[in-house]
Formats: sequence, structure tokens, C-alpha cells
Amino acid sequence: MRRFGRWLGLALLALVALAVVAHAVILAQVIWWSRFDPATTRFMDLRLAELRQQSSDAKLDHQWVPYERISIHLKRAVVAAEDDKFVDHDGFDWEGIQRAMERNRKQGRRAAGGSTISQQLAKNLFLWPGKSYWRKAEEAVITLMIEQLWSKRRILEVYLNVVEWGNGVFGAEAAARHYFHVPAAALAPGQAARLAVMLPNPRRYEHSFGPRLAAHAERVRQRMHRSEVP
Repeated sequence: MRRFGRWLGLALLALVALAVVAHAVILAQVIWWSRFDPATTRFMDLRLAELRQQSSDAKLDHQWVPYERISIHLKRAVVAAEDDKFVDHDGFDWEGIQRAMERNRKQGRRAAGGSTISQQLAKNLFLWPGKSYWRKAEEAVITLMIEQLWSKRRILEVYLNVVEWGNGVFGAEAAARHYFHVPAAALAPGQAARLAVMLPNPRRYEHSFGPRLAAHAERVRQRMHRSEVP
């Protein structure tokens, strides 16, 4: 038993050491991306692998554009639709999380998430789709890193450039050209609102933008002028 306890202790120590090294690597990437634009993300890599199972020469539709070349309407629409306290919170909207938990309890299922833009960015950059306590814990740690090391402007710039907006469509520039045949800088308020409400399930809404989603987009359009953005 003593020998078993010793081996168990060594195994736990090794796991802790691996976790420290893994998070050190992530921290180094977060520091690097605070100044340099990421060429790809974990979500992009996963989606490209899926597409290449269907076609070996598949490519993602993605083009990076700087913050100033993204329509102010899209910035405001995304904040209004996804995270209206974005400029004020420290990475977590605790009131939003509480509301989401209450709504889920009443409906008996996961109907609302309460994730902020910062949390969504952490997931897109480093993690994977799906729901688990382990992934949420990792997401929280990375969110804290991003919020401490990046400005809100940088967080929103990277988010708008890497988030998925359709099957293989990533970032504001690709989305604007894919859906409206204009650059991201030229998006009008109504177009921006339509893109913003697609974010919870972009591959589904790419082909089924029905009346309920259109009504939601109109509500976002009407209130997005009040959204504060960096």
C-alpha cells in the first residue's frame, strides 16, 4: 500500500506538471497574439479537418481585416446580441450567467449559455465544441488570461476576425462578402444585425434564416445604437 501511495503521488505530481506546462504554452500564445494576429484557431483547424473528410482540397473562407476596417454597425450589433456589458465586465457577466441558469432551470434544459465575447473567444482560439465541466473550467482560465493581457479593443478585433459565420466561413470580412457581397467595412445596420444573430448557430442559420430570427435581428438593430464598443 505504501508503494502504491508513492506511485499514486508521483502520477498526480506528473499530471500537475503537465497541466502547468500546457497552460504556460497557452499563456505564451495569448501574449504573442496580443500583438500579432492568429493565422488560425482551434475551431478553424477542427472545421477544416471535417471539410477535408468530404473534399481533400477544401479550404476555409477567411481573411483578416484590422479593427478600423470592420463596420461600427457590426461591432455594435455583435455586442448588443451577444454581450451588452462587454466593455464593463472582467470577462464574465455574472448577472447574465445567473439569468441563464434560471432560464435553463425553468425550461428543464440548456436553453441559454450566458457566455461573454471573451469566453467565446477563449473557446474558439484554444478549445473545442461541446459541453463539459472540464472545458468550461479551461475556458474560464484562458478568459482570465485574455482579459488581463489584452485590451477590450483587441479582444473584439480578434473575435470578429475568427468567429464562425457559416460552414467554413470565418471572420467578418468573409461573412460580409459571403452573405452580402460587400467588405466588412461597408456593412449597413440591418446587415450587421442579421450577421450578429447568426452567431449562436451559424451553420444552421446559414440556410434557415426564418421569421423568428429575422424578428430577433430587427430587435437587435433597433437597440444596437446604444451599444458601447471599444
